[in-house]
Amino acid sequence: MFKKKSKSEGKPKETWKILIVDDEPDIHTVTKITLSRFEFDNKSLEFISAFSGEEAKQLLAEHSDIALVFLDVVMESDDAGLLVAQYIREELKNAFVRIILRTGQPGQAPERDIIVNYDINDYKEKTNLSSDKLFTVVYTGLRGYRDILAIEKSRAMLENHRIGLEKVIDSTASLFRIRSISKFANGLLVQLASLLHIDKAALTAQASHCAVKKVDNHFEIIAATGLLQPNGNGSPALPEAIKVLFERACAEQRSLLESGAFIGYFPTTNTGTNLIYLENVGDIDPLDRQLLELFSHNISVAFENLALDKEIFDTQSEIIDTLGEVVESRSKEAANHVKRVSHLSKALGEWAGLDDDTANQLFMASPMHDVGKVAIPDSVLLKPGKLNDEEWEVMKNHVSIGYDIFARSKRPVLKAAAIVAGQHHEKFNGKGYPNGLSGDDIHIFGRIVALVDVFDALSHSRCYKEAWPLEEVLALLKEERGEHFDPKLVDLFIDNIDKVIHIMETYPD
Repeated sequence: MFKKKSKSEGKPKETWKILIVDDEPDIHTVTKITLSRFEFDNKSLEFISAFSGEEAKQLLAEHSDIALVFLDVVMESDDAGLLVAQYIREELKNAFVRIILRTGQPGQAPERDIIVNYDINDYKEKTNLSSDKLFTVVYTGLRGYRDILAIEKSRAMLENHRIGLEKVIDSTASLFRIRSISKFANGLLVQLASLLHIDKAALTAQASHCAVKKVDNHFEIIAATGLLQPNGNGSPALPEAIKVLFERACAEQRSLLESGAFIGYFPTTNTGTNLIYLENVGDIDPLDRQLLELFSHNISVAFENLALDKEIFDTQSEIIDTLGEVVESRSKEAANHVKRVSHLSKALGEWAGLDDDTANQLFMASPMHDVGKVAIPDSVLLKPGKLNDEEWEVMKNHVSIGYDIFARSKRPVLKAAAIVAGQHHEKFNGKGYPNGLSGDDIHIFGRIVALVDVFDALSHSRCYKEAWPLEEVLALLKEERGEHFDPKLVDLFIDNIDKVIHIMETYPD
């Protein structure tokens, strides 16, 4: 179903760009010779030279993909290098490039003052920078640059997923109110386009993207962009090539992905078959495939039950729950972890006095508590051993990343998801992260999911541990009562342990 694109044999090898900024030509020569055979992640180095601060600024403005800068301090002025560092961070707003300050006159730029006052990544005296140390500096610098880019790429992808998910939710709500099939279909086009990595501009460019309904052996356009958008004479005729693909999808009763196009097949029991066509499809990774399967399974349900609030709620819930499971499956968590967290969170919320609507919001939002882990590099997320301090700081970023994904949404469920993602590692005693909130300053959603997530994690086997006996888990909850967890919630949870066990048994691994 998924075709791999052939790579051209003459494609030039990728490189890491290294900018050397120093007014001594010998420094450039020695650096290049020392690192001439250096490779990292199968990519060699490409050197760019600047002999003054002003020349460096010009080159930095022209090359936004420079990975690392070796920066001398004293050049045309005593602080020329420091002004370049300031220019990179404050004017170019470039937080990715790694800045290594090299100075032959440490008295002119004391290390402690520079580290405190300038956003640089390392400080080295030229006399102490041996070939081995130079290798280490470049290796660690490029590794940091690579991981930051990976996190940013994942954050951008997740932002596209959030926008698409919000449009689907807005579309389904709109359909319930005014039965706008066209608006719902447009939301699906946007969401599927984000999952398939289609450039946003392509949705409005001269390309053929459409959603159709098969009626009496012909295809009726219900939403479209580009060339197939309705004009003064109505909707244009479908190109014959697209019709052929639609007929094939109907004959094979499945979605198709080939030759850079996606054909979505969404049959319904009572209202016929709906299909979607998207061009310019990008590379597909395992997460994309799982999300496509999710949508291919549930969009048909959404088309068929537009007027039923319960079906809309169930569809939204399943989308969020399955997306949560996708995140958990990538981090090798237990199979039904997000389902149990969802049901236990709702139950504990009801025992704590939340009204039905609020408890349902928590039910739908809680599966997204670890969504930020999708942006954590595999080298950290899937590491079998204990994380070191640097890796732990990277791992902790999943909380703020998860919060940022949903924080700007105006949808109640996604706003709830932002709270859950951002606060489920806060502790009642104020010793959690990321903000060190304590007591009632932690939203009730965050306090509930914090307890439920830990309870379920300890109660089930993980790749790095065996399941704890129930008695030991409850003993920990009592021990952490008022420390990690809200004491009132601990009491409610333990008082209803029979109902908790029933939920656990309903969704076993």
